[in-house]
Amino acid sequence: MTTSALTLRQARSHLLEYGECPADIIDERIARSWRRSLAAGLLPSGRLADAEYSSGNNLRQALACNHDLLAHSRPVMDYLHEQVKDSHSMVILADKRAMLMHTMGDVDFLTKAERVALSAGASWQEQYRGTNAIGTALAEAASVEIHGAEHFLERNGFLTCAAAPIMAADGALMGVIDISGDQRSRHPHTLGLVGMAARMIENRLVIASCRRHIRLHLHAHPEGIGSVAEGIVALSEDGWIVGANRTGLSMLHLVPADLGATPLARVLDVRLDDLLARSKRLSGQPTQVNLHDGQALFVQVHAEPSALTIAAAPAPSAPADDALAKLDLGDPLWHSATDKARRVSGKPIPLLIHGESGVGKELFARAAHDSGPRRNAPFVAINCAALPENLIEAELFGYASGAFTGARREGSIGRLREAHGGTLFLDEIGDMPLSMQSRLLRVLQERQVTPLGGGKPVDVDFALICATHRKLREEADKGVFRSDLYYRINGLTVNLPALRERNDFRALTERILSELNPGRYITLSPDLLAQFSRHPWPGNIRQYSSMLRTASAMLDADENYIDWQHLPDDLIEELGAMSQPSMPQNHAAAPQNLKELSRAAIAQVLETSRGNISEAARRLGISRQTLYRKLNS
Repeated sequence: MTTSALTLRQARSHLLEYGECPADIIDERIARSWRRSLAAGLLPSGRLADAEYSSGNNLRQALACNHDLLAHSRPVMDYLHEQVKDSHSMVILADKRAMLMHTMGDVDFLTKAERVALSAGASWQEQYRGTNAIGTALAEAASVEIHGAEHFLERNGFLTCAAAPIMAADGALMGVIDISGDQRSRHPHTLGLVGMAARMIENRLVIASCRRHIRLHLHAHPEGIGSVAEGIVALSEDGWIVGANRTGLSMLHLVPADLGATPLARVLDVRLDDLLARSKRLSGQPTQVNLHDGQALFVQVHAEPSALTIAAAPAPSAPADDALAKLDLGDPLWHSATDKARRVSGKPIPLLIHGESGVGKELFARAAHDSGPRRNAPFVAINCAALPENLIEAELFGYASGAFTGARREGSIGRLREAHGGTLFLDEIGDMPLSMQSRLLRVLQERQVTPLGGGKPVDVDFALICATHRKLREEADKGVFRSDLYYRINGLTVNLPALRERNDFRALTERILSELNPGRYITLSPDLLAQFSRHPWPGNIRQYSSMLRTASAMLDADENYIDWQHLPDDLIEELGAMSQPSMPQNHAAAPQNLKELSRAAIAQVLETSRGNISEAARRLGISRQTLYRKLNS
């Protein structure tokens, strides 16, 4: 046994005894993986957990779901195998769940590999196989090499493995490519080879999935365009970055969360129409552009002729890099609202925002103010539904000293005068009492405010933005809202879509999580994101943000994505999808409520896990502490 292997074995013993790896002995990435393996209930010399294995129809279905990944990976695997053949190793492609989908290798090594399930359909998730290049690369979302005794399970110590994750154009993790072999045949360049192979596959995937988009191929040198080291960025017709390979993101100093939320002009010193015109003049040859930090890049534009024609057409209102643009994440209805609001900014045209409660009407109003010429003046927001009827008049119009019992001695100028020079935002104006509607109409007509209790009229000048969830035209027809006030405030109406109607759900989720967790990249598990995108969210963004704030608080320090176990029980019940195995059908004694269903699930999983608490908690998708609490409840 080599010294290195002995040291690693001692480190594992230290972990088993004290719960932590000794400092400065092993790589921190491997240490994290060992801790995850231990938490999954694995022991270095113990039996394997019952691993998932797909065969027959399940395997065929999984291969069909990963058709694009397989199609673009196979030619690269052929090339990679040519580089490592006769080296007692094999090339492996796994999906995002660490299920092996395609393998190629030397016959003499394949015989041994079959004993550790290196075959199509086998799962190499860490929770089943411990620390290994495939499972650990997926868990860390980074390239890793696991050699010999670095594997958590001693049975895998004869292997040396190097793996790199494969990312889709939208930044989602698609799978991993790996080279595994006999640990005696370790080569120092293997990790570099799989990293290069992953880049080649990613480039092919981005080009294939973004054929209908305008693509920018980037490199610091014009000769680098077209090589495996090029950056690729996909743009929408109006110049927003909607896809990229990892190299492209790195070159533009972006992260996956920025996709769909960043206009090209925010990162480069050139507008899309100017870049297209320049590319046309140069017959598609690379042209030099600069990042805003001054760094130079060469860009080559690729697009279908129809995309170029649409994108090069004059755009009367291209998105500006202002507060409204920061709220525009790609949804066409929301984009239309921001475009209209920007067109009337600075003009004497009142803005009326319509939308359900919680869609972000005040946020939109504030952004409209911050994007206009009055941005440095006051923004005064008043919720007409929250003010008591007997106080709303004094709150809006102000009052003189001693105007009524309880009035302040010095009086009050009122919110309308506070908005002088800036913007007055009247939220839920449909709930304003009729008597107040008459006085507000007079102020809007005369541009003067007279405080309660007398005094001279005072001139006021403000931009007016109103918002409501009510259909004011119908309210006016019924006589419960003044029709003359309605036409006075309805200079331009914009409708904000409900959360369930928006098609930028992912980008919105990433922005909310980024705001809730500054300095920390948090995301949702793919299954949860899909469930959330189908939920009606009656409270819209306000409800969704509140839920994400609570779920974020449930994360442990080393967790970076939200999953089912981080959700409150009532939401899990609402979504109607508990993370548990299917229950046996027993109509005579079926659980009648969520608590009974939960107990039945726990009992079954404990039985199939042979009493292993860690394994049962993992299968249920909850922590061990939560499982203990549920067992004792």
